[in-house]
Amino acid sequence: MQLIDFIETDRNLKVATTNYDTVSDGRGLRRELSRTVGVRVKRGTFMKPAIIVVDMLKDNLKESSRNPFLQEGRTILSNLQRLLVESRKKGFPIIFACDSFLKDDFIFKSRMKIHSLQGTKGAEVIDDLKPGPTDIILPKRRFSAFFKTDLDQTLRMLGVDTIIVTGITTEVCVLMTAMDGLSHDFSVIILEDCSASRKKEFHQGCLNLYRDSTLYPLLRIMTLDEFLKEVS
Repeated sequence: MQLIDFIETDRNLKVATTNYDTVSDGRGLRRELSRTVGVRVKRGTFMKPAIIVVDMLKDNLKESSRNPFLQEGRTILSNLQRLLVESRKKGFPIIFACDSFLKDDFIFKSRMKIHSLQGTKGAEVIDDLKPGPTDIILPKRRFSAFFKTDLDQTLRMLGVDTIIVTGITTEVCVLMTAMDGLSHDFSVIILEDCSASRKKEFHQGCLNLYRDSTLYPLLRIMTLDEFLKEVS
């Protein structure tokens, strides 16, 4: 693993590409990492972001008249695709946090239906957001992408200081990932037009609680356009 070299000129930040060998987490998860992280967001201030896409999975977005997440989940696809394209251009790490349950998992003792079981097609990222060769697939057994995963360690290895949280659902897995990010001392941006719930009012109601919270500016709610402008 090579260190990241930051070279600051008068008005520009140049960040050397960081090359990593294939990484294994001991559970069969292997990935190739090659990242450039770090952008100037204003003079004297730098952001080193990673994109986290939460639970955009085949089971969660399968075609069914009884699927409560299908319609709203599809409304954010074009924005997510744009975010991924622009993030890859800039070398931002992209992490797909994916439900990966066992059939007898504790949470299925609730009203939640069995879904996204380990090793099944339903636990895979949807084809519309097909991960690239250097993207990271992060299986998770619970709502937050941080809970009992190696996400914190991976982000620190990549030199990340800010997580950009997207996906479904806003008031559960997206929010819990965002809050756990803060608890691990990462700044957090939730992209409101790259995340969704089963109903628009749930989505907006959740985000409205945090728009002007005392956690600002550590936690911010932004649109995709606002984020891309900030890192341009």
